[in-house]
Amino acid sequence: MSDLRQLYQETILDHHKRPRNFGTLERPTNHAEGHNPLCGDTINVTLQIIDDKVADVRFEGSGCAISQASASMMTAAVKGKSRAEVEALFKQFHALVAEDGQGAPNEELLDKLVVFGGVKEFPMRVKCAILAWHTLRAALSRSGETVTTE
Repeated sequence: MSDLRQLYQETILDHHKRPRNFGTLERPTNHAEGHNPLCGDTINVTLQIIDDKVADVRFEGSGCAISQASASMMTAAVKGKSRAEVEALFKQFHALVAEDGQGAPNEELLDKLVVFGGVKEFPMRVKCAILAWHTLRAALSRSGETVTTE
């Protein structure tokens, strides 16, 4: 097994078994819900935005290891970032997992999130990986709609 594939598996399992920032904020300024009807993944993202930065973020939900690990790693990656920085990270993550013609992702910006690069080899799992990110984006925009991957 390649080193990257092993790191991918270890990282996904670690964040699935011990998710970071799991729970809900008592007084969120923003929130959104997401659902992947294809496999049943659900997520709720709560945020505290202060001075246009993500001061705190939490998620709750259930689903496969990829969706839960993606949410866990996403919360760690966006804490302390501005809306613009979160949007840039969203675009890079989406390019990494969903071959969408945006060119090669910036692996330095993605940092530990690069372990999700192997997800695009499994098209059915891409929606699992991006659900949390689309839900975060909806929370930031305060769209009020439930995010769906369909």
